[in-house]
Amino acid sequence: MPTTASAALSELDGLGLAALVRAGELHPSELVEAVIERIEAVNPRINAIVAPMYEQARAQAREALPEGPLAGVPFLLKDLLAAVAGAPLRSGNRFHRDHVPDHDSELIRRYRAAGLIAVAKTATPELGITPYTEPELHGPTCNPWDLSRTPGGSSGGSAAAVAARVVPFATGGDGGGSIRIPASCCGVFGLKPTRGRTPNGPDHGELWQGAAVQHALTRSVRDSAALLDIGAGPDPGAPNYPPPPSRPFLAEVDAPPGRLRIAFTTRALLGGDVDGECVTAVHNTAELLRSLGHEVVEASPELDGPAFARAFFTMICGEVAAEVAASERRLGRRARPRDYEVPTWALAMLGRHLSAPGFIAAKETLFAISRGVAPFFAEHELLLTPSLSRPPVPIGSLQPRGAERAVMRALGSLRAGGLLQRLLDLTPAVERVYDFIPFTPLFNITGQPAMSLPLHWSPTNLPIGVQLVGRFAAEATLLRVAAQLEHARPWADRIPPVHA
Repeated sequence: MPTTASAALSELDGLGLAALVRAGELHPSELVEAVIERIEAVNPRINAIVAPMYEQARAQAREALPEGPLAGVPFLLKDLLAAVAGAPLRSGNRFHRDHVPDHDSELIRRYRAAGLIAVAKTATPELGITPYTEPELHGPTCNPWDLSRTPGGSSGGSAAAVAARVVPFATGGDGGGSIRIPASCCGVFGLKPTRGRTPNGPDHGELWQGAAVQHALTRSVRDSAALLDIGAGPDPGAPNYPPPPSRPFLAEVDAPPGRLRIAFTTRALLGGDVDGECVTAVHNTAELLRSLGHEVVEASPELDGPAFARAFFTMICGEVAAEVAASERRLGRRARPRDYEVPTWALAMLGRHLSAPGFIAAKETLFAISRGVAPFFAEHELLLTPSLSRPPVPIGSLQPRGAERAVMRALGSLRAGGLLQRLLDLTPAVERVYDFIPFTPLFNITGQPAMSLPLHWSPTNLPIGVQLVGRFAAEATLLRVAAQLEHARPWADRIPPVHA
């Protein structure tokens, strides 16, 4: 049994830490101080933490603890959507540099009520748009497995901090893969819940037309389940909520999954090539699932990848434009191009000149593709894919390049709506992004739960995740299988070269 708070943070997950707190062997204040020490030690190398909340955490650690499985455990918040009264909420963006909310978001309120202690906020790309975490406001976050590589995005700071053993878990959000992508890059567990499972109130109804949902990146499956029990539940005034679970998600971790019919594919759902190591990861996992008694067949849902990519990109342009306008209202001043990174401003300008019928047509395309995928999951309970098409790529390699940035800068200065409409065709920069993440965005649109599991490492010791997708509202099945795989091929003892 670990004898110090620092040793406990290295060896135990959140539920293990909470058990020591309940037993009186550790005090939350000890854990908070140990996390602060870890941040100060490792963050200069990985640049994952961007907003300390030390005094708030210390004050909360001195309060009486509520009942709960994770009470007294310190964690980190992604600096996007996570409104905490009195703490900055910058969203990786210069325009929000001085924005400090006066209230907690509903999800944060639930975490606080459960006795979780937020110690700091983690890095996100500007507005959480990209699958890499390289905001100009804070600089790039580095992958603790290889500091020259991306930790993924948009929850890259959270994933890097969890992988580096700073905390057992940190929050994230997933609108196109932003929990699963960094989970794969950093060798941690990342579950995207069903659409609407966790609350977005009181400041938001749907995020990205319902595609985005908030949850966490964790070292263990059971921590993810326990956090989902805390965060899930109807949000008064929310536009929708999926069917509720029949019992706590944490109970599913110890439940046998039974014999499932599982499809697998290594064919990129949105097109492009897939690295051989990612293919190997899927084949190895398929064999492991067979050995555990499941029926595993090679099959893949059919969809029009280019049509999906264009419609999804169109939706994002509209959402970015709406977010810029909402920020202007929130902060009471007009945004200028210098307040945003060049690609973000270009997306906002494209979105600003979208017609309402054009935006709705993109949504209808996404809905039609989603309906086309549904019959596949009537025949198969799970789908296994690579999480990404590549191991974590070098920092900067997905950024727009010189000529591409020049085009984007020109886009951002134009006001000719017709020209902007014609320039909605995907640029090479956007195509590079889709080539990296061809497996994740589809399931944000279908709303299905999906997760990335750290079951494979490359010969150069880079983590490579595999994705499992479940039926709508079937997180229970995913958690049962995830726990089964975690037991069969444990990953908790894999520690990156850079760690606290």
